[in-house]
Amino acid sequence: MNVRRSAAVLAAVAVVGSAAAPAAVADDPEPSASAALPSGLYGKTDPKFDGVFRQSYALLAQHTEGVRPASKAVDWLTGQQCASGGFAAYRPDASAPCNAKTAVDSNSTAAAVQALAALGGQKKTVDKSVQWLKSVQNKDGGWGYNPGLPTDANSTGIVVGALVSAGENPANVKSKGDKSAYDALPKLVMDCDKDKGAFGLADAKSGKLSPNADATAAGVLGSLGRGLVVTAPKKSATAEPECAKADSAAQAASNGTGYLLDALGATDDHLMSAMPGSTDQPDYGNTADSVLALAAAGQQEQAKKSATWLSKNSADWAKQSGPAAYAQLVLAAHAAGMDARDFGGTDLVKELNAQGPAPRAADSTGSSDGADADEKKDEKNDDGGVSVWWIIGVGMVAGIGIGFLYSGNRKKKNQL
Repeated sequence: MNVRRSAAVLAAVAVVGSAAAPAAVADDPEPSASAALPSGLYGKTDPKFDGVFRQSYALLAQHTEGVRPASKAVDWLTGQQCASGGFAAYRPDASAPCNAKTAVDSNSTAAAVQALAALGGQKKTVDKSVQWLKSVQNKDGGWGYNPGLPTDANSTGIVVGALVSAGENPANVKSKGDKSAYDALPKLVMDCDKDKGAFGLADAKSGKLSPNADATAAGVLGSLGRGLVVTAPKKSATAEPECAKADSAAQAASNGTGYLLDALGATDDHLMSAMPGSTDQPDYGNTADSVLALAAAGQQEQAKKSATWLSKNSADWAKQSGPAAYAQLVLAAHAAGMDARDFGGTDLVKELNAQGPAPRAADSTGSSDGADADEKKDEKNDDGGVSVWWIIGVGMVAGIGIGFLYSGNRKKKNQL
């Protein structure tokens, strides 16, 4: 991908920090009446920067709770796929062929794979996306947000989850440099003494890594080979992990886990975040991401403490933010072994369902019987170019909140 990385662009994307899903920002613009949203799409805010992501999270969370999404909701998602197999954040006219200006990215694609693989009946769509992800793997074994960008923990973590969801072994998905994600992730882990073993996020201007909780949560999940749906383990780890040189994916996950435990323990079981010009405030989305990572690492005690904090404090945030936020909370409740239908008095599943087309039904499996909707027109797709203004837009609309979705994941992929 050829991206002109002017100082102005890098400054714009640098403000993302531990930002949220663009659609989860309170002042996110409502679509104009002349640009009505598709009836199958979840959420009412402008989907320009997060349509596929919020849809994927919503469908995955519904499936996790045994809810069968509306067929048109699944069809909308599959219809967003480009002929190459990649997904962009949002294509307002999915009937138009993808081209050089279609900003396909690893995060939207990986999120869609996890949702569609879970729902079932979408093998062709999933396989095509997996092949696309393999085709844009960096030489070091990891992934950047867009093809050609340097490897980052958020993107690599969510792609690992997609590979696992699709039945692939990430260790066997090798780059042209004969490296896998498990080779790339340890190199993103920082010093134990100075940075407590956190996964780093590259500064937009200098390219230097700095400790980042959201990147760490994603890096831990990826290093453990886990996706976004984490089932609470029967037994918790008996001790806090010790930080050591990250010479393997297992040690990288251990280091990152220790960092998250320290960060959450220092601020009443939740993370804090500050955007430029604002004071520190609770970071609900990245706290939810941390719950997934800690549960996957066997740190169930802290995972449940943080999920409990979310159950008491996240209602207003979720109501303001929409489907992606409700989906994150559903997945966090699931990972912590809590009831998503009574999460601090809120029925998260009911609230999520209300964000889009009415589900078909709820059953014990949550499987989808929708028709395979991945028969698409033979589109000519050039996934190479990404508009500078699209990148600036991502930085400008990002806000505090949703973690993998768009925080680290999508926008923070804006490293050098």
